[in-house]
Amino acid sequence: MKKKIEIVVAGVLLAVALGFLGYKLLRVWNLARWQQAMIEQPSTATPEQLARRAEIVAELQPVTLSNCELTRMGGPNDGGYLMCKNLLPGIQTAYSYGIGWEDNWGCDVSAAHKVPVHQYDCFSPVALQCTGGVFQLNAECVGPKTETIDGRKFDTIANQMARNGDTGKKMVVKIDVEGAEWQSILATPDEVLAGIDQMPMELHGVDDPGVLEALRKLKTHFYLLSVHFNNWSCDGRLAPMKAWAYQVLFVNKRLGVVGPQPAGSATVESLLAPDAPKQPDCQFPPKR
Repeated sequence: MKKKIEIVVAGVLLAVALGFLGYKLLRVWNLARWQQAMIEQPSTATPEQLARRAEIVAELQPVTLSNCELTRMGGPNDGGYLMCKNLLPGIQTAYSYGIGWEDNWGCDVSAAHKVPVHQYDCFSPVALQCTGGVFQLNAECVGPKTETIDGRKFDTIANQMARNGDTGKKMVVKIDVEGAEWQSILATPDEVLAGIDQMPMELHGVDDPGVLEALRKLKTHFYLLSVHFNNWSCDGRLAPMKAWAYQVLFVNKRLGVVGPQPAGSATVESLLAPDAPKQPDCQFPPKR
């Protein structure tokens, strides 16, 4: 009798496990179908929007630097950013805007170069640990001015750096703030931007006029080295753009030298990876 009960229980557990696995697979399959459908959606943009998008695409044309040895810092998928590793030595501080539940980029930078990482996030200010590195968490967001919105504090990049005593220091800055980057950049003085060595970012949005204005401001100070669309956000309706979120690497023009990349160094294509490994991807076609 006992053996029969054990067999029945084992059968029930197996059925539950198989049912759960089937449910998970069905969800993944449905998500993939939905994302593929989004990619294939036709554009519904107005002529004015299409013209502005074409200008954005024209600005999002990367160059190569003859003195940049590329590497990937942070996560292997979502949360990973390209950097010029040989241009990092000598940095004195780092800033990581937009944290969520992980800051692997900040940990890699801090541990490798023994600098503090000033983290800013007023929506999910979670204190994270970093082996070999130093995190300095601020429950504050970045914005175009000093203000408090719904109890959350916002301040400018320039003010936050000055408050930390970092004005004029050699630094790198990562920004992923769900669309707040455009007005924050437009509010940042040119002399502050000119002092940032490298700036990996995840940009958000397409049709806001501030997108084009901020991109052009950044490109007066930086070379654009890579563009990678986040495939969680692929959307054919945004054509000729591919998605509403896209990761980039900016390198300051006082450091970078335009030209063929160093022989034997990793290419942009070899280091980029889809944010969602199992989902459909959407990227600009490779240049021939």
